[in-house]
Amino acid sequence: MTDQTELDDVAVEDLAEAEDGAAETEEGADEAATPKRKATSDADLFRQSEIAADYIEGLLDILDADGDIDELVSAGRPVVEVVGSRLQSLVGPRGATLEALQELTRLAIFKQTGEPSRLLLDVGGYRDQRRKELGALAKNAVEKVKQHGEAVKLEPMSAFERKCVHDVVNASAGVQSESEGVEPNRRIVVRPA
Repeated sequence: MTDQTELDDVAVEDLAEAEDGAAETEEGADEAATPKRKATSDADLFRQSEIAADYIEGLLDILDADGDIDELVSAGRPVVEVVGSRLQSLVGPRGATLEALQELTRLAIFKQTGEPSRLLLDVGGYRDQRRKELGALAKNAVEKVKQHGEAVKLEPMSAFERKCVHDVVNASAGVQSESEGVEPNRRIVVRPA
């Protein structure tokens, strides 16, 4: 099972990046005029996870794939996990299909509720495994920065992946990280603090 605290932290970056993107496209817009997202109750969040689970279940039926679907709410975010064998086609290369499927599922939720969703979808434990890989990558970058005193640019990553790297770098003394670029080529740069 995935570490729900780490999953919840991803939502903070997703929301911040969405707000950053809106601010970039509306140059000079008054921050005070930006509407705030209303608080969502646990019942509403669970309803979102149910809608998502139904959507994913329909997709699995179409693909004739077997998988168990777990739906839950964790720290203000709906989460759906699909567990089973032969689900790699739902993950795709470097999680690209999973990211697309997550967005489609969020759209299905929006269509039924009229509210945007911060749903986090995981298939076959991919996100948990990727989080471990990214932790090792981040530690390696931190060591390089500390040894050579020069910035290290990492490969372009999804918001989920960047959040995982930022968490590891921020827990390390003497270094800092920032994202640069525009999707889909947004990347992290690790620098001396």
